[in-house]
Amino acid sequence: MPLDALLDSHDGLALAGLIRQGEIAAEELLEAVIARIEARDPAVNAVVHRLYDQARAELAEGPPAGIFAGLPFLLKDLYTFRRGVACGNGSRAFAGYVAPFDDAMVQRWRAAGLLVVGKSSTSEFGLNVSTETAQHGATRNPWNPDYSAGGSSGGAAAAVAAGMVPLAHASDGGGSIRIPASCCGLFGLKPSRGRNLTSDAWAGLTVFHAVTRSVRDSAALLDAICGPPVDHPYSLPRPEQPFLRALGGRPKRLRIAWTARTPDGVPLHPDCRVAVERAAAIAQDLGHDVAEAAPAIDYPVLGQAMIVIVAANMADALAPGNPLLPKGVAREDVEIITWRFAERGAKISAPQYLRAQRAVRLIGDRLNAFLGDYDILMTPTMAQPPMALGTVDTGKDDVDGFNRAVQPYVAFTQMFNMSGQPAASLPLHWSDEGLPIGVQIAAPVGEEARLFSLAAQFEQACPWFDRRPSG
Repeated sequence: MPLDALLDSHDGLALAGLIRQGEIAAEELLEAVIARIEARDPAVNAVVHRLYDQARAELAEGPPAGIFAGLPFLLKDLYTFRRGVACGNGSRAFAGYVAPFDDAMVQRWRAAGLLVVGKSSTSEFGLNVSTETAQHGATRNPWNPDYSAGGSSGGAAAAVAAGMVPLAHASDGGGSIRIPASCCGLFGLKPSRGRNLTSDAWAGLTVFHAVTRSVRDSAALLDAICGPPVDHPYSLPRPEQPFLRALGGRPKRLRIAWTARTPDGVPLHPDCRVAVERAAAIAQDLGHDVAEAAPAIDYPVLGQAMIVIVAANMADALAPGNPLLPKGVAREDVEIITWRFAERGAKISAPQYLRAQRAVRLIGDRLNAFLGDYDILMTPTMAQPPMALGTVDTGKDDVDGFNRAVQPYVAFTQMFNMSGQPAASLPLHWSDEGLPIGVQIAAPVGEEARLFSLAAQFEQACPWFDRRPSG
């Protein structure tokens, strides 16, 4: 079978298996992926740094090892450091920064055999739910170029959905894995806090993983990279069984709560309601106990806590003394919304920040209590379908308006960053306009295996792998 056809019909694990078996050469696969990026990226604008020569040189050093041996992979260009490679964070302010080291996550991805072939676009500092920046322009949705690929991991999702690579690194501080997965028709898991190297940024709300075409690629990758250092402030022990094993065998009967209830004032699109109602019916057909129920969450408190935490972190990132840019950042080097967040953050007092952290813990306590009665909570991933480009504008000087515009897209996602619980977006529905609509499932902290098991059932009942954007 030609390599081009293999890239369409095989997931990452299958391609890596062909390399190990000697049926394809890693060098040939790399060149096929490079050709795809060059042919397909102009339509979506997902790859902001091309690392072809570095990838070729790495292969020339010897055969790769690891479960994904020789599989091309994209890093998200947001606080992810590959030695000798630019890390721009979607911002003009970091346009000249080059990382002097491989960070711990990059080391783990490379140890798993992944071959870094480029870096994908992100919204500036990960603030926007749509990947549109002054530095790199808009990343377009492969399903319809007038729409966004989501954010902040929009480049990763657009590249995978467009068939450039089978999986790509993504990170999530308020929904930034699950939102683009929903927008682009992919599987996107946000792991538990502490499952891998959870970032200290955003008070521990941010975690790293990937967007993938198949559930098993996500499970295998998490197996390869999970487990933080013992001295890390957020730490979960490695699971007793590999996550990949959760995809086999007979799944247990689960107690699934589903809800489409949004925070006050956030409208729910009919397509998003249909998506979660249909998913609940499928779950019941699969033999699970399904009930409509919702946790008691104080959404205004949640939203305010999120703003305080993000604003304070932006103030720190832009101020003089930042180890990456010790002189600080000038107003003209960042988007106006980024600057306004930093201004607001500079005025936040220590008691305000501590109260925001207490609110985060309270939300986590309530979600944990709710999931003491249920095994899974199911919601729409977003309250609205993928947004048209320009819907959420970081170039308009209106930070309160920006926050209101973001709400429909984070209404169901950001609470799980606060609780630290794992949550995943599944591509289970498409609108009449042909746009993907994701359904989110969440589980108690540490229960990624439960999510993988249920996701694999949905994947078998409602196959999405071969459903690809045209062109």
